[in-house]
Amino acid sequence: MQHPKEHYTSKIATYQEQLKKIQSLLFSSSMIRLAIFLIGVAAVYFLWGNTRIIIAVIVAEIILFLTLVSRHSRLKYKRDFLQEMIAINETEIKVLNRDFHELPDGDSFKNPLHEFSQDVDLFGRGSFFQYLNRTGLESGKQKLAALLTANRIDEIPEKQEAVKELADQPDWRQQFRATAALVKADYSVGAILNWLNVYKSFVPKIMQWLPNVFTAVSLVLFVLSYLNIISGNIVVYWFFTGLIITGAYVKKVNDLWSKAGKTQTTFEQYYKLMLLLEEQEFTSVYLKREQDKIKSQKAKASVVMEQFSKMLGILDQRSNMFVGVFINSFFLSDLRQCFRIEKWIATYADEVANWFEVIAFFDAQNSLGNFRFNHPDYAFAEIKPGKHTLNAANLAHPLLDPKKAIANDFHIDSEQFFIITGANMAGKSTFLRTVSLSIVMSNVGLPICVKGAIYSPIKLITSMRTSDSLTDDESYFFSELKRLQFIVNAIKTDTYFIILDEILKGTNSTDKAIGSRKFIEKLVASNSTGIIATHDLSLCEAADVLDDVKNYYFDAQIKNDELFFDYTFKKGICQNMNASFLLRKMNIIDA
Repeated sequence: MQHPKEHYTSKIATYQEQLKKIQSLLFSSSMIRLAIFLIGVAAVYFLWGNTRIIIAVIVAEIILFLTLVSRHSRLKYKRDFLQEMIAINETEIKVLNRDFHELPDGDSFKNPLHEFSQDVDLFGRGSFFQYLNRTGLESGKQKLAALLTANRIDEIPEKQEAVKELADQPDWRQQFRATAALVKADYSVGAILNWLNVYKSFVPKIMQWLPNVFTAVSLVLFVLSYLNIISGNIVVYWFFTGLIITGAYVKKVNDLWSKAGKTQTTFEQYYKLMLLLEEQEFTSVYLKREQDKIKSQKAKASVVMEQFSKMLGILDQRSNMFVGVFINSFFLSDLRQCFRIEKWIATYADEVANWFEVIAFFDAQNSLGNFRFNHPDYAFAEIKPGKHTLNAANLAHPLLDPKKAIANDFHIDSEQFFIITGANMAGKSTFLRTVSLSIVMSNVGLPICVKGAIYSPIKLITSMRTSDSLTDDESYFFSELKRLQFIVNAIKTDTYFIILDEILKGTNSTDKAIGSRKFIEKLVASNSTGIIATHDLSLCEAADVLDDVKNYYFDAQIKNDELFFDYTFKKGICQNMNASFLLRKMNIIDA
């Protein structure tokens, strides 16, 4: 199997070669358009005085020029698409080199009241979300954040199969991602859905056939006038007739036009995404179930969305005042398009939310598949409900440099509690976040940074980064108490894996030791499972009277007057602390 970095390097070379060809075609297209224009100018100059031939030349010029403009637009889209594909693969190489801090960090998703997201570096600069996220749509990004924070433990084997399937389709994933990235939305998905749901029709039913009749009459008058069978004044009178009919609805048409211009690009890109989804064959149950939401309809969702995109695009052409006045006066174009748009909204508005939801789902899932592709050496936890909550061999944090990270074996049974002691900087907090993030990743179906693992699914709740609140006039201690109360209330109704880092930090040592001991006893009695990290060695005595409490530690040693950490998870109680040594080493206190 090709290494991810080799795969991305190869793709960059392929797309760069294709880009050169497209850029050459774009240059040729521009030159052809210029030549056609100059030929038209020359024809008008040399044929001046022969009105009929000049009109024919101008009409032919306009038709040919519009055809070339359409072709040029398609070439520009191909160029932009290839540039996006190159950028995607360049980004993946940078991320594999641990350079990902310029990617969207999901900082807006931070929530200090969530069960765990604040404590495990899920969002923000240097976060797991920033490392994982490859969504191209704002709705996809929101969906991915929701998946990570859902704390759901159902269908994990099905989720794993979905991740594996998408991981094996890197070209399709990147096509979807590039197409999504080219969506230049002026309106959010929520704003579009709200507009469609509250839209009130204004075009009378007569406009179902009147514009067609008006157009037919206009064409007949053009021909008769061109052949000098009727006076040109009749054409002028007909022009003003159409202008009056259109003018009666111009304000409402303008309102619809303003919305159409802002939503057209979204629907143009979304129908392309929908087409990619419809044409792809998925085998995993989890993906097929979502795909069936768009394939079970009589009309293909991609075709329906494309129709709407074209309707909106045609209406947007009225932005050219000369063209807008001409086509409205002779063909009632605005009213024809507004009637079609309103008919589409009445028929499909209720389906759009479902279509957008499916697209956001796959946009989010692609990030999970991409993560698996980038980490072929990671293992999926074997889902096995029972005694073992988590039994992991060589467990490490996915954001640490694999060349430097120290992996540890970790085995905790259901309803056990580990008390972890250790010196400052010995690795306790990193280990807590490693276990926490591994549970989060397993619950969404991702592989984890481990040689192998057996996992009995469980929800996660943590208290590791409590802070005081100046806004709410809360002390640090009171904030921590509220967090512990939140945990106690949660475990009354559900089973959680609880991770705590130095609880009751905001009170004095004696009071802290008493309170912490009673809190541990309460957690053990609740049949919860978890880990508590502490510097208070007296808490380790709980293991002497509670069978489900075990002591582990991270060590620190002083060798040749230097502090040494091995970051290894060991059974027992830490005996070596390092605060005094560090204070002396940094000349903060006297030796």
